[in-house]
Amino acid sequence: MVNVTSRRVVITGVGVVTPLGNDSDRLLSGLRSRRSGIGPLTQVPQGVLSVDYGAEASEFTGDIADYGPMDKKLQRTIRKGSKVMCREIEMGVAVAQLALSDAGLEVDQRDRDRTGVLYGCDYIMSQPIEFASGIQKCIDADGNFDFDRWGEHGKPEVNPLWLLKYLPNMPASHVAIYNDLRGANNSITLREASACAAMAEAYSTISRGQADVLLVGSTGSRIHPLRSLHADMQETLAKNQADPSTMSRPFTATRDGSVLGEGAGAMVCETLEHAQARGATILGEIVGYGSSAVGPAFGERYFQAAITNVLRAALGDEDKANIGHLHAHGLGTVQCDAQEAAAINDVFGPVAQQPPVTTAKGHIGNLGAGGGMVETIASLKSLGENLFPILNCDAPADDCPINACVDDSTAAGKQFINVNVTPQGQASAIRIRAFE
Repeated sequence: MVNVTSRRVVITGVGVVTPLGNDSDRLLSGLRSRRSGIGPLTQVPQGVLSVDYGAEASEFTGDIADYGPMDKKLQRTIRKGSKVMCREIEMGVAVAQLALSDAGLEVDQRDRDRTGVLYGCDYIMSQPIEFASGIQKCIDADGNFDFDRWGEHGKPEVNPLWLLKYLPNMPASHVAIYNDLRGANNSITLREASACAAMAEAYSTISRGQADVLLVGSTGSRIHPLRSLHADMQETLAKNQADPSTMSRPFTATRDGSVLGEGAGAMVCETLEHAQARGATILGEIVGYGSSAVGPAFGERYFQAAITNVLRAALGDEDKANIGHLHAHGLGTVQCDAQEAAAINDVFGPVAQQPPVTTAKGHIGNLGAGGGMVETIASLKSLGENLFPILNCDAPADDCPINACVDDSTAAGKQFINVNVTPQGQASAIRIRAFE
């Protein structure tokens, strides 16, 4: 869909936490220089899963310095609040603060009742340590867990605030409370499709006049003792390689699965009038979006159908020739990549007619809900300059006929579409262009 109102929605600041660093310029530099963020897993025991490598945001420690420049009072408040934040929520709050700083959006420049928060998030799983003490209290003399003991002896050992650390609406809640943002507030939990869906919702909310400024972000981690186990059991993960940087190979003939990752991103979206009135630097403008759910009941080509739908919706009435590049989902699995390539052909035609296609997943794996925002920010920062190539892809496979970006001399253009899709067939896309 495209904006049919006169309220233009622009982007004025960004923040990231990624396997390639916690700065958008470093992220883009790493993508262009073909640096991989994939290495040995440290948050999950080695030798337990079928894979021992992933893309961890290793520079993010949760230290208050990771949240960017803030006054001492806010630093103390966030440091205290971190006691009820798991890693995914901490990353989400950190990128929000980084985006606010990057946008230069000071307290006296925002109407707290017209400034809100909109976040995408994965479902978040509790750390097993939360229940370890309680479970220990319920072990009988034979070493078995006695369920009858849980109510009296086990449950009292669980921190009564434990659930607050893992609710997917808490990133938006914390960000709003810390910054006294009382406008529109929403949380979207659509796995990999969360980020573009959140940007689309923000775009619609501002366009229809319900907010002047929205802090929009997404956060996710697939690196977690239980979450990684679920992915290993339910999804196709790339096999271990002697050189882990070669594990993620989107759109290639040798691709064999996705790579576990973690990260977060955020951006400040506001009306053009609001941005210009405060003299903000405008990074880009949101001009279209798409959302579509096509599940397996549709048939084996459900990924293709969902991605085709959102590409067409995000494109709207725009001339296809004006799209500078596509930032594909590029998961790295045989099925998803082939169907995504087919969707690109459905919408843009054969390879010769397609815009350049790239994806950051070759560098940083699948960041879950955080991936779409990190990828969008990478594409946004590349507008007007050269695009970053698909890592480990010298040429696309025969079943992936796309105009793959395989070198560092391809122009990113002045406009792009980013697309993501979940294993269940929920797809979302966002179209952003350089501000003119």
